[in-house]
Amino acid sequence: MKNILIIGSTGQLGSELTMLLRARYGSRNVVAGYIKGAEPTGELLESGPAEHVDITDAMQIAEAVKKYRIDTVYNMAALLSATAESKPQLAWHIGLGGLFNLLEVAREQHCAVFTPSSIGAFGDYTPKDRTPQDTVQRPQTMYGVTKVAGELLGDYYFKRFGVDTRSVRYPGLISHVAPPGGGTTDYAVEIYHSAAEGRVFKCPLLAGTFMDMMYMPDALSAAINLMEANPDSLVHRNSFNVTAMSVDPEALRKSILEYIPDFKMEYCVDPVRQAIADSWPNSLDDSCAKEEWGWLPEYGLQLTTQSMLRELESKMNQ
Repeated sequence: MKNILIIGSTGQLGSELTMLLRARYGSRNVVAGYIKGAEPTGELLESGPAEHVDITDAMQIAEAVKKYRIDTVYNMAALLSATAESKPQLAWHIGLGGLFNLLEVAREQHCAVFTPSSIGAFGDYTPKDRTPQDTVQRPQTMYGVTKVAGELLGDYYFKRFGVDTRSVRYPGLISHVAPPGGGTTDYAVEIYHSAAEGRVFKCPLLAGTFMDMMYMPDALSAAINLMEANPDSLVHRNSFNVTAMSVDPEALRKSILEYIPDFKMEYCVDPVRQAIADSWPNSLDDSCAKEEWGWLPEYGLQLTTQSMLRELESKMNQ
């Protein structure tokens, strides 16, 4: 990677990924792509180039790629799971129409492409525990449908046109930088904010609802390390299971109680989010990622809780 474009650079994952890539490859070599209404601000804007790039506009993508001589694109543009269920047409337009635009540009301009998939790509017929890398994928949500179709589209462009497409299936992502963005697993971000602010947390999922989670530093490492991996080592491409921990609301509550003994949580179940969570795996088997490109997470539940509470407290005291 020499010249990199991040589409969706101001989102939950994109904002942190952009800054990390700038530190790694040089600020001038990483372009922050954004859409109207989600313009970069502060350090994200000041530390490097920014360009209006809407994933649904193929011409904009092509112009940015040519202007900055881009060789690698990270496509972080998407509606998250719960939001996508309320806006399924828009979710398809961004998730699949946008990806098709990008892959066509990548085919013509010879770019590598990273597009994140998700545990949402699985469904009720998928084995729930230690979900295999290669298994049944029959999601019942528009979010999941776009992720499965995106994985297949990425593989097609690699096999048919030689486009260097790569992807990981992200679990729930926990971050202290960006606010929750409408995902089913975002309760795991909300719970830390409630604890740090001394509020009672109203949990939208039932106790015993296990899902895989990952702290943001590991998520960023997964994206970068996969794109830096030797292509000859990759048996799979779109998309690798990756995970760091499998937790339910009670596990998160108990980990917070070790640091904030008076933390309170109540259950106020959201039927839509609960139904989505019930269709997803309890845990993933990420052995293929470990074997093919050396995937290894650093943060388990205890380290994640320590870091999240410390960082949120620091922000509150500023």
